[in-house]
Amino acid sequence: MSGLHEEVTIRLINDKVRFTGVSEANPDHPLSIDYVPPLGDGMGFRGLELFLLSFGGCSATAVVALLRKMGKTISGFEVRAKGIRSEKPPIKFEKIFIEFILKSGDTKETDLQKAVQLAEQSVCPVWQMIKNNVEVIPEYKVID
Repeated sequence: MSGLHEEVTIRLINDKVRFTGVSEANPDHPLSIDYVPPLGDGMGFRGLELFLLSFGGCSATAVVALLRKMGKTISGFEVRAKGIRSEKPPIKFEKIFIEFILKSGDTKETDLQKAVQLAEQSVCPVWQMIKNNVEVIPEYKVID
């Protein structure tokens, strides 16, 4: 396989639908994947939860890197993501509310908005994948 790639392995570990997942880059850090009873045991993350974690984590990484590149001081950063699912199949997220909460003494809300817009436009690959498929509603908060 040529080019950059990501690789994961997901293995069934019980007689229901509980799996462990590892990435090629982090084989020593397994993740538990499951579903709610009765199909599963509720002992792991569900797929849409993992997606929100992926989107939130990718966005957070991009925004923090961009703010640091802008010379901003970051004393804390948090992302909260909430997905609104469709009620009828196919089940998917119709909207995602994503809140960026920055603790900084030298950053304005407009700086945070600029970093989030850059993350959306070109830096966060997960955001690129959902663009034009899911409505994303960002919110911003700067605490100094």
